[in-house]
Amino acid sequence: MKKSVIFGALTVAGLAAGAAAAGTLDDVKARGKLNCGVTTGLVGFAAPDANGNWEGFDVGVCRAVAAAVLGDPTAVEFVPTTGKTRFTALASGEIDMLARNTTWTFSRDVDLKFEFTGVNYYDGQGFMVPAELGVSSAKELDGATVCIQTGTTTELNLADFFRANNISYEPVPIETNAEAQQQYLAGACDVYTTDASGLAATRATFEDPGAHVLLPEIISKEPLGPLVRHGDNNWGDVVRWTLNALITAEELGVTSANIGEMAGGTNNPEVNRLLGTEGSLGEMLGLSADWAKNAVMAGGNYGELFEKNIGENTPIGLARGLNAQWTDGGLIYSPPFR
Repeated sequence: MKKSVIFGALTVAGLAAGAAAAGTLDDVKARGKLNCGVTTGLVGFAAPDANGNWEGFDVGVCRAVAAAVLGDPTAVEFVPTTGKTRFTALASGEIDMLARNTTWTFSRDVDLKFEFTGVNYYDGQGFMVPAELGVSSAKELDGATVCIQTGTTTELNLADFFRANNISYEPVPIETNAEAQQQYLAGACDVYTTDASGLAATRATFEDPGAHVLLPEIISKEPLGPLVRHGDNNWGDVVRWTLNALITAEELGVTSANIGEMAGGTNNPEVNRLLGTEGSLGEMLGLSADWAKNAVMAGGNYGELFEKNIGENTPIGLARGLNAQWTDGGLIYSPPFR
């Protein structure tokens, strides 16, 4: 078993090294399209609408990168990936970046040879149960059947939590959120566990969301963010600083509504550097001077993307919490644009 795990890791790492050597930024420009890996469907984060158009918080990151690089937020090919297939798709070069509720961990960064370019959502693993089960704590789940996505950090966290609390469970392995939802609603498992944001997004799609309870325990740290292959630092910089541009735009009060006016020049030097009216930041990345302006115009700044897709006024109803700007007591923070 250990040999097969090591071989799998080496295979992914080898694919990543080979694909990264090609120069992803040049490939994307030549292709005229960004290939962005997303989840197979999680409402609010990444899911196709009735017309097949992808929408969501993670989708917004993909579109911002496409706008920064190509000047066109629609120049994206969305590639659905599961917990099992996402890393192979990135390592092989099938996708240029991955933006799908993926947790930044030591082994994924170091052993699988990927580079996380930041955190766009600070999360933690939780539990959802039917209200009729009468459970108020995850510590009351001894002997429960638990739906859990394979190939994810939630598998290991779940095992650790139950072992630490000396209780048992029976795993019901699933590969996609849609499958988990189907199995859970059909009663094939008592509990569904994944990132708390994913549980909120899933519950929002139920016919009767109030019939299901999110338990209070958060049992892990799950910093979620986009990632690229090791060995292509230029492309990593493009994705990292595009995310930072969205974050900084919110901090500086640059929105999709006022960006046109602010791009004409302001009294704030950092706003001017961000929007390309001063300095040469775009040139340093190999992009146009208005790359960050294009990224923000694609779907709004970080806060706009959050509120539109997953915020408190959406069916998902997530509060900013840890994902508030650092100036508001949260963890969302970008290095300076200078």
